[in-house]
Amino acid sequence: MKIFVAHSSNFDFKNKLYVPLRGSELNSQHEILLPQEGAIEEITREMINGCDVLVAEVSAPSLGAGIEIGWADAAGVPVIAMYEKDLRPSFSIDNAVTDRFEYENSSDMLTQLAASLSKFQ
Repeated sequence: MKIFVAHSSNFDFKNKLYVPLRGSELNSQHEILLPQEGAIEEITREMINGCDVLVAEVSAPSLGAGIEIGWADAAGVPVIAMYEKDLRPSFSIDNAVTDRFEYENSSDMLTQLAASLSKFQ
C-alpha cells in the first residue's frame, strides 16, 4: 500500500514517528511517504488522492495535517488517526477519520498501526 503520513511540525516527528516507521517491518511492506524527510518538495491534493491510506499523527494540532486529512476524506482515502496516550486530538477530525487509536510508545504505535492497516488491504 501507498501510505501518506500527516503530522504537526510541533511534534518530535523525526524521533517519535519517522525513525520508528523507517526501522519497522511496515517500511518494507509498504511505500511510506514522510513529508518532511526531504524527498517530497510539495504536498498536493493529487499526491494524497493517489495514496491508499493517510495516517495522521494527531497528538499536536496542525492546520496543515487538518487540510491533508480533509483532502483524503474528500477523495475517499481512508484516514487512520493515532495519538499519544492521555492526549486529546481535536474533535474536528472525528467526521473524517476511518479508524483511530491511542498508543503508549513507539512499539505500541507500530503494533496498532499494523493492525489498523490490515483492515484496508
